[in-house]
Parts: sequence; C-alpha cells; structure tokens
Amino acid sequence: MKSRAFLVLEDGSIFEGESFGATGQTIGELVFATGMTGYQETITDPSYAGQIVLQTAPHIGITGMNELDEESSQIWVAGYVVKEPSRIQSNWRTESALDTELSDNGVVGIADIDTRAVTIRIRDAGAMRAGIFSGVDLSQGEMLATVKEAPKMTGQFLSDVVSTTEFYKLPAEGKRVGSVAILDLGVKKSTLQHLVSRGLEVLVYPANATYEEIIKQNPDGIFYSNGPGDPQASERQVDVLQRLLRDRIPFFGICFGNQLLGRALGFETYKLRFGHRGINQPVMNTANARVEVTAHNHGFAVRLEEDEAISPSGFGRVRVSHRGLNDGVVEGLECLDLPAFSVQYHPEAAAGPHDSHYLFDKFVLAIQENRA
Repeated sequence: MKSRAFLVLEDGSIFEGESFGATGQTIGELVFATGMTGYQETITDPSYAGQIVLQTAPHIGITGMNELDEESSQIWVAGYVVKEPSRIQSNWRTESALDTELSDNGVVGIADIDTRAVTIRIRDAGAMRAGIFSGVDLSQGEMLATVKEAPKMTGQFLSDVVSTTEFYKLPAEGKRVGSVAILDLGVKKSTLQHLVSRGLEVLVYPANATYEEIIKQNPDGIFYSNGPGDPQASERQVDVLQRLLRDRIPFFGICFGNQLLGRALGFETYKLRFGHRGINQPVMNTANARVEVTAHNHGFAVRLEEDEAISPSGFGRVRVSHRGLNDGVVEGLECLDLPAFSVQYHPEAAAGPHDSHYLFDKFVLAIQENRA
C-alpha cells in the first residue's frame, strides 16, 4: 500500500497525494516541464540538480527506463511530481520501471495530485522552493517551516556538484577533424556523442578547470555545457572564458554556456519567473526568420533588449541569433568579430525535436576554418 505524501510550496500551498519512488523528504526549487515524452532524459539531465520537477503530461512511465537513454550516470532531480504513473511498462527497450529507478536512486516523488493546479500556481507565483514529504511524521506547519529554511536557487553554484571530478578524453569517430575542450558544467551524454560523431576528439574538464589547464592541450575549439545554478555565481568560469575568447579559439556554448558567454561579453543575466522546460518550445532564428521547435531547461537568461549590441567587455559586435517566440527571451548569441556563438536551448535534444542539430555542424565548420 502506498504511503500518503504531501507537496508543500513555500507560499503555503499544500497538495496531498501518494508516494512515488523513495519515501522520506526532499527540498528543492519546484519547476514544471512540458514535454509529453522524454521523462527519462529529463530526470537524468544534470541541469535539474536541486530542482523538484513536475511533469505537466498526465501519464508518465509507460516506456519504462533503459540505460541507453540516460543522459548521465544517475537521476539528478531533487524530487519528482506526476499525475498518473503507469502501472505497467510497454516498450521493447524497457529494462526497468520508473518507480523502481526512483526508489533505487533515493529520489522522493509524489503522484495522484492535481498537477494542472500546481502548474498554474507556479505560472502565477513563479518557481519557488518546495518539499515532498512521503511517509514522514511531520505536521503541515513543520513541513512548511522546513521548506522555508531551504536556500533559494538564486546565488547557488551547482556545477561542481554535477561535474566530472577528473579530466578525461573521448576519441573522435571516423576522420578526425580536431579537438574540443569541454568545460563540464553538467554535460549530457548526447552532447558528447554529437561532438565525437562529427570527428572531434573530446577533452572533458571539471567545472573548476583553469585557463592554463585547458590551453595546455592546445584545443581547436572550446565548449561550455549546460548545467544547473545561477550564472552570477560562476565568476571563475566567466574569467576563464574571457581569456579563451581573447585567444580567438572557436567557442560554442549551450544553455548555461550561453548565459556564461553573455556574462563574459559583459551583459547581465536574470532569473525568469518560471523558466522554460520541455521539448516543445518555439524559437526564431533571427538570421533567416526560420522557426525551430526546441528543447529547453533553464531558469535564467541573458538580458539584451536590442537585436545587436557592442560587448561592454570589449569583444566587439554581438547579435541575438535566436529569440523565444513565447516571451522574447534571448535564446542565442553570436559574436560578429569573434568565432563564438551559443544557444540557450538544447540542440542535442535527446528525446527530440531535432530541428537544431545543425548547430553542431556549424561548430565543426568554425573549427575547420580556424585551422585552415
């Protein structure tokens, strides 16, 4: 028999359901993800560290879990909220059940609550601290007090929690094009695969790697990955990137990497009210007015109102290459006087859509042109 569970928001909202996954208690920033598929890629994405993820799609778990679709070696979400978990797994690739994997990884979840009502609450009030309390003997007042004592996402540096602890290499597949140094801020397996499959030898560094450590390998390209946390708490990574940009090494950044490029160029970042999370977000490519349907997971963004500006840090002209069509948020930056560009969304898009795979080819072309 399932235990009673409670989802408690810092504004005092309380939703009662039943336990899903591990029992106990967990605290994090409550956010919602709008993808109708790809729950396995979501929960194993290191960018979700420190966050309780609510799936807006009502039915979750029918395809089970399998090792091939994991984006990292573990489940990173702080907690998991679903409406109706599947009682069976029906897919030829299934290796285990979602609730089993949540339990084995110690991830506390809650099911059988009105996820639509919770989503509306987040949209109205913004992403906020929350807790899931499953099978614990606490009063509602005690649960709310525990939530309010938790740190907010603003100001947190979490990349060192999810980053590799040691440098490692992955060989290029096929004809070798060059090497790319990746600062692992929470990189996904599918991102690494996109790079090695295009002939790039991948050199992966911990989040706190120094400029000297990176430049020692003489990489042909620099890549800053996705990851969790507040970009304003990443001054060390910004300083390293500014030195690398001055060397005119081709740069490509994704998600958190886009925010850090923005800060390296001298622009501000800010926290979005409830963020963008899901695999169905429309983005406009400003160069050709083409709309791409893209995968997102970010709660912060670069502040740049105009479509083109001069870098306050002295890196020349910067163009907003992509904007979100739902709210106009900056979804991409391109330096016009340096071989550097980035996107806020996830072009590797494990679980889909695949509209933005061309960006990896663009990065490879920049490396080839720079080598020539």
